[in-house]
Amino acid sequence: MLNILVRNLTRGITLADRVIVAATSAERRKGLLGRNSLDRCEGLWIAPCEAVHTIGMRFPIDILFLSRDTKVLKIRHAMPSWRLAGCLRAHSVLELPAGTAEATQTQPGDRLEITEINQIIL
Repeated sequence: MLNILVRNLTRGITLADRVIVAATSAERRKGLLGRNSLDRCEGLWIAPCEAVHTIGMRFPIDILFLSRDTKVLKIRHAMPSWRLAGCLRAHSVLELPAGTAEATQTQPGDRLEITEINQIIL
């Protein structure tokens, strides 16, 4: 499994260092459904994606809509269950624990860096 690190280059801060990638159709459909929470520094990167829903979600999340070059286009803070959000210009979506965007002062226009972390498990 890939371990993805997401840093906000504009603010010089890490947003999450345990991000799951939802790249297949089945992974994108499932998203975070079935989970009870997201721990601090966890997240889900959905690519490609321009709209998400929280129907059936058990907890609120921050949603960052990203351009192809990982610029933050739009943020939905602490989006509760049973909501829809979209951004037609988005290439991907980063879902994070509620409050992450505010705590890191992440704003539209910020540039993110998304990189794979190689882990050695002994």
